[in-house]
Amino acid sequence: MTSLEKAVIARIDIGKERFEIYVDPDVAFNIKLGKEKDITKALVVEEVFKDARKGIRVSEESLIKAFGTTDIVKIAETIIKKGEIQLTKDQRRKLIKAKRKQIAYIISRYAINPQTNTPHPPERIEKAIEEAKINIDPFKDAEKQIPNVLKAIRFILPIKLEYKIIACKIPANYYAKVYNIIKNYGNLIKDEWRNEYYLFLIEVPAGVVDEFLREISNATRGNVESKLLESKGVEKWRGR
Repeated sequence: MTSLEKAVIARIDIGKERFEIYVDPDVAFNIKLGKEKDITKALVVEEVFKDARKGIRVSEESLIKAFGTTDIVKIAETIIKKGEIQLTKDQRRKLIKAKRKQIAYIISRYAINPQTNTPHPPERIEKAIEEAKINIDPFKDAEKQIPNVLKAIRFILPIKLEYKIIACKIPANYYAKVYNIIKNYGNLIKDEWRNEYYLFLIEVPAGVVDEFLREISNATRGNVESKLLESKGVEKWRGR
């Protein structure tokens, strides 16, 4: 176990209160990256503090109010994954890179080049983010950073966010195989059963339309009829 001298503080603010714990910097960092799942390996002291350096503990009442539990492992998981950790420069750089990739991937699902009407791959968007020198916060939710990212990269990359409304018809016996595909790729607007067929209307992010149709075709062995009905621009980011 890491000694207290080598431990760093992880913290999160909930409401008007601050919650701090002592963690192993390397293990906590790997938890942030999703490379480690055992929260107990990161905990150096099994206590939650208002001020860790002064040793001021948080009351059980405050823990329940903020986290809904007094379980130190569950609380530590929330603090490590959603809060801030004191990082080395190299760790911070790696977290920023991972967050930038996540943001680029999310945007790429909706993004097309209005000049060619073709999707922008994640790598192209990530490169534009780097060129725009956008300040990516490694601890802030990716979705919440997207509006500022979009505003900056529009000066570098011709980009438009769109949804496509697609009508599909498949043999009814393939419904079970396409259910998860429909759920994962878009918002089901309307569906109905007609004789031996299942018909549905779905809203799919423009950047993954081809991927969606390919998945449906594979699942139904090519027994699908599809038609693009409408394109809808995303004027304001609303997330996935």
